[in-house]
Amino acid sequence: MRGDSALGVLRFRSLRMGVSIVALTGGLAWASLAQAQTTPLLAAQTDSDPGRDLDPEGQADAATGPDIVVTGTLLRGVAPTGTNVIGVTRDDVLASGAASSNDLLASIPQVGNFGTVPAGSASFAIPVVRPNIRNLGASGGVTTLVLVNGHRMVGAGVLQTTFDPSAIPPDIIERVEVVPDGGSAIYGSDAIGGVINFITRKRFNGVGASARYSFGDDYRGVDGNLTVGRDWGSGSLFVSYAYAWHDNILGIDRDYVTADNRAKGGTDFRTTTCAPGTITAAGISYALPGLLPNTSNLCDSNDYADIYPRERRHSVYAGLTQRLSDSVNFDMSAYWSRRDTTTLSTQSGFTGTIVFTNPYFRPIGVSPVQSVALSFADVFGNSATSRARFDSYGVTPSVSIGLGGNWQLRAMANFGESYNLVREQTINSTAATLALAGTTTATALNPYNLSATNPAVLATIADFENFGDATQALAEGRLILDGSLATLPGGDIRLAVGAEYHYEQLDSRIAQDRRNVFTSAINSSANRDVKSAYAELLIPIFGAGNGGPGMRSLQVSGSVRHDDYSDVGGTTNPKVGVTYKPFEDFTLRGNYGTSFHAASLADTTSTADSRVQVFLFSPYRAANSSPLDILRPMIVIAGGNPALRPEKADTWSVGFDWAPKAVPGLIASATYWNVKFTDAISVPPVTSPVLYSDPNYASYYILSPTLAQAQAAAGNLLITGAPNLASLYVGTSPYVLFDARRTNLGSVHTDGIDFNLGYAHDTGFGSINANISGTYTLNRKSSAVAGGPFSDNLKNGVGRTALVAGVGARVGDLTGRATLNYRGGYPILGIPSQSHVSSFKTVDLFFSYDLGALIPNSSLTLNVDNVFDQDPPYLNSANGYTNGSTLGRIVSVGVRTEF
Repeated sequence: MRGDSALGVLRFRSLRMGVSIVALTGGLAWASLAQAQTTPLLAAQTDSDPGRDLDPEGQADAATGPDIVVTGTLLRGVAPTGTNVIGVTRDDVLASGAASSNDLLASIPQVGNFGTVPAGSASFAIPVVRPNIRNLGASGGVTTLVLVNGHRMVGAGVLQTTFDPSAIPPDIIERVEVVPDGGSAIYGSDAIGGVINFITRKRFNGVGASARYSFGDDYRGVDGNLTVGRDWGSGSLFVSYAYAWHDNILGIDRDYVTADNRAKGGTDFRTTTCAPGTITAAGISYALPGLLPNTSNLCDSNDYADIYPRERRHSVYAGLTQRLSDSVNFDMSAYWSRRDTTTLSTQSGFTGTIVFTNPYFRPIGVSPVQSVALSFADVFGNSATSRARFDSYGVTPSVSIGLGGNWQLRAMANFGESYNLVREQTINSTAATLALAGTTTATALNPYNLSATNPAVLATIADFENFGDATQALAEGRLILDGSLATLPGGDIRLAVGAEYHYEQLDSRIAQDRRNVFTSAINSSANRDVKSAYAELLIPIFGAGNGGPGMRSLQVSGSVRHDDYSDVGGTTNPKVGVTYKPFEDFTLRGNYGTSFHAASLADTTSTADSRVQVFLFSPYRAANSSPLDILRPMIVIAGGNPALRPEKADTWSVGFDWAPKAVPGLIASATYWNVKFTDAISVPPVTSPVLYSDPNYASYYILSPTLAQAQAAAGNLLITGAPNLASLYVGTSPYVLFDARRTNLGSVHTDGIDFNLGYAHDTGFGSINANISGTYTLNRKSSAVAGGPFSDNLKNGVGRTALVAGVGARVGDLTGRATLNYRGGYPILGIPSQSHVSSFKTVDLFFSYDLGALIPNSSLTLNVDNVFDQDPPYLNSANGYTNGSTLGRIVSVGVRTEF
């Protein structure tokens, strides 16, 4: 489903009281000197040996030099012209303490989940964490392309086709390169916000092992890695196995997670679907079991729902490289990954109507009809359990052939497949409704004392689940020819041309029925193929042969790519870039390009989730809603849209990099970036109060819809969560009807400045370093619908600043660093008694002690995340917080060795 992650939780947890939609945050940030424009690094490495052979991903040949992966260009051994590249080195990866690649990405301010503890869930909707540069299309399509060694990976999920970064264990990552500019001219679809490229280790000799234990309040975790390899000079083979496990954290385990905000001057969002429940007769509420008038039982739906689900991961990664001859190199990588996730959510709640014909009916006054709000926690347990398994594997062989004259042909094949299974425990709402209307003790539900109900009736209600499974497949082939066209005084004119074929398939099945009953399952099969052609040209106008003061170097590049989709048609995207060095230590750069994202199969031709979903309560209401409105039903129209158009963007940036020779160790860079993003694939923010405060969304909901309006909106779609729509108008009526189908909505226009300032200096006792890097948003405006008015997001729900700052030192065998992670606050509209959300600041510590004097190539590590145990900022909402979150203070102790 990818296009409506929050909605999907609603869609498939239709009967759980207090549906918890929590973005887990808090973080493992590592600020380093590597988080800067990497062009100087690449230039320094490639200029020293510009003629060396490179492997199929643009890496230096194993026998002649270190591996260099070039992100953002087709040309071997050169940096992308005019583009800012943010790098995270292997030292940064190890120091971050990241147990997964998702944690690692959360340390980069330009990535939308910066400052979070991102986690996949056991749900249909958000099983995979989607990195999102610039936070474009956060609730819609994929606007950031994630690669591994320059190629795509198979997607994961039942209603989502995004690659799961957690499949790549941090220990085999050599570095990560982030290009926060549009990249469709090189990579095709998805690269609107930019590209994230995980670059793995290519060679290994010996045995390497690491293990770590993490703990905090109500939390434990372990992770480890074992790598075995052999390097024989002309080639290398290694296999790496990684394991990670952590337990869950419930809302009740963290005091900042609360629905009752009265102590802070806010609203009490607790619900009446509790155990025991509440009866309403003739408009007067009576709390069970005493049934005193004008009383209600209230409970916090966050208490027994996970804010961080339990997870277990196994990963295997293997790499082979071999020089076959002086001109032919072979490279192959393969991986297998399994993630098992268990998520606890609040036990299912239920609202309905009981009449005097029910044998358990207790008269209150003269009314023969009563409304019931209850939870099944007393009989089914406090939490409902969802379990998911995500398996994936892939194989990527490639070969490079030197053709002479600095020309090379590179060929790559890429195959992948994933299997995804989700089982969400819930209740049979239809059976519960029928039991509430039962006329004998053998068939009726006793809402006053659930445990007194016939066990067979309870078993029928409990025997229900939301089931989904899917198989996704990926097959690709790529050819790239590149070399030098001619030599100018400034250097070689370089050209790369290529062609690519891409095929993907999604077979999915969803059933909402008794366990292991699939007679009513919705099956869907969708596939597409894409044929692409592309080219890139680099012209060095000035360089070593003709440069001078004020014009040391000037390079201009142009690239273009055409993609022909079997289902959505063709698109062509160009990009131009300029890099200018007036002095050796100062670089100016700029680029402009267009990018696109073709809607995924899950959002277009897949029909597995097209339905009308009924909720028997309404947790997401307007600010002026009556507290009793929570007891009224909610209708959600959901599903894909075959008519979706590609998302598009115009992107450009200008910036500089400065490494003054007069101050060795100092680096500074800044980049102004600008994105105009249109045709965003999204759904209205049905879980956010912004929906009701922003008039642009008025056409996507109907308050108090009539039966005729509800039936017209539903059409012939399957209705789940209730026997039929008419049943929602017996003794009550729906509070709201949401049209939450994926569609091309509006636009986002945003610009800002990325910045980095760092200093490193060797001392008599070791070294010192300091760094600050991040992004500052100057403007961000969005329109909810095409052609509609723009709203200023910086005045309602979006912060300007995200940064990391760190200081560190090495003293003998001891290395240490302290890092500040900062997410800026922002104003908020439509929230009762609150107009501003505070900033979120956490401090992390890292220490490493080299055991080389005792055990060669070994070290001990200590990470302390969120040293001061800071809570995330308060929000007067159903879960009580926003703008980041945290697991609390987490301590991790590790050991690492190689031999």
